[in-house]
Amino acid sequence: MTIRTTVCALGVTVLAATSVSAQSNWPQFRGGASGVVADDPALPDTWGPDENIAWSIDVPGRAWSSPIVWGQHVFVLTSTAVSGPDIPIQPVENYRARSLGGTMTRADITEVSAPLRWVLYDVDFESGAVRWERTLHTSVPSLPTHQKSTFASETPVTDGERVYVYLADIGLFAVDFAGEPVWSVPMDWLPRREWGAASSPVLHEGRLYVVNDNDEQSFVAAHDAATGAELWRTNRDEGSNWSTPFVWENDLRTEIVTTGQGGVRSYGLDGELLWHLTGMSTLVIPTPLTEHGLLYINSGYVADQNRPVYAIRPGASGDITLGEGTTSNDYIVWSHPQLGSYNPSSLVYGDYHYTLLDRGILMCYDARTGQEVYPRQRITAGTLFTASPWAYNGKIFALSEDGDTFVIQAGPEFAVLGRNSLDEMTLATPAVANGSLILRTGTKLYRIATGG
Repeated sequence: MTIRTTVCALGVTVLAATSVSAQSNWPQFRGGASGVVADDPALPDTWGPDENIAWSIDVPGRAWSSPIVWGQHVFVLTSTAVSGPDIPIQPVENYRARSLGGTMTRADITEVSAPLRWVLYDVDFESGAVRWERTLHTSVPSLPTHQKSTFASETPVTDGERVYVYLADIGLFAVDFAGEPVWSVPMDWLPRREWGAASSPVLHEGRLYVVNDNDEQSFVAAHDAATGAELWRTNRDEGSNWSTPFVWENDLRTEIVTTGQGGVRSYGLDGELLWHLTGMSTLVIPTPLTEHGLLYINSGYVADQNRPVYAIRPGASGDITLGEGTTSNDYIVWSHPQLGSYNPSSLVYGDYHYTLLDRGILMCYDARTGQEVYPRQRITAGTLFTASPWAYNGKIFALSEDGDTFVIQAGPEFAVLGRNSLDEMTLATPAVANGSLILRTGTKLYRIATGG
């Protein structure tokens, strides 16, 4: 199945050297700085179906994997039917109540009995032309998935030589920049309630790290990026989780930080447990991040009373769980029991920590101290937010499931500055690179650029 490119009427915008963003790559989920992008006047603030669109392509299949960018390469993953029509992504209204903590039924589950292809595309950044497509795997899905998820929700990662794709119940794949397979290793995964997978792989100095949290035997593992060989595996006393691990390079050491319903665990580069804490919500999706020398942890399942955020300093060992009635200790600098979000990851931009709730509410706290800057502020009503926020040029961007991106003033005063609509639902977090926004909707991939 081919994908079609539509270029804006004015032609493809060629970025002048003076306007190219300092952010030239977006190699993984949320990029290299957890959604924060170097300021660049070329980056767009407004867009729509007929405004600032450099190109758009039709992407077949059903997937919420985020796009990634390396130089002139945009990589995007999908799963699509081998023959016949794909199962369409359902409108938001079909699962809104359950997204807000309602009762789950079999209507929440997507089951497929016909074979699917898992396909990786390399799209030319400038033109939107497809350089190549590579089928990674073909089979009938071994498990159903949640209606709000897909069979390809994990985001690839790249080091500029190879693209790595992790499909939790299928395998781990490496493809070079010419589209040729380099290696693959099989995986097994048995998720909670057949909800599907979402945790993406991460890279650090030639090693690929994956977290496979399931309801049989969870683990974190390191693989050699050049060969795929498993270097170590550490079993985890965990159920299913959907959070992507985080490589925390701090002043003392490099750690692999993982989150889950059983707690936060940090591992050394040899797989040994360094420290842990309990006190998370019962479902964990957001990814950790770092800024100001601190590690920020976010966990906020909507049906739980405990929806915490923790800010942690380096150097911890053993159990650093908070004592009853306390909000800090030797290593937890500050915490808040109800500041976490369910789906979107937190954002730290400048001096401030922002939490975006699924229900369209933003909260702002001092990132260093945890003091409230402003309480809950409603961005909009009647829609949900699953994609994680991002920020540049003094603005925060929040993408709703309806495909509307709300532009919000950064800093201590809350103000919604505008709304950019693409008129199609999305749950995927965009990529930002080379002065452009790469945004995926249910059926399309866009490059949004000023003057596009």
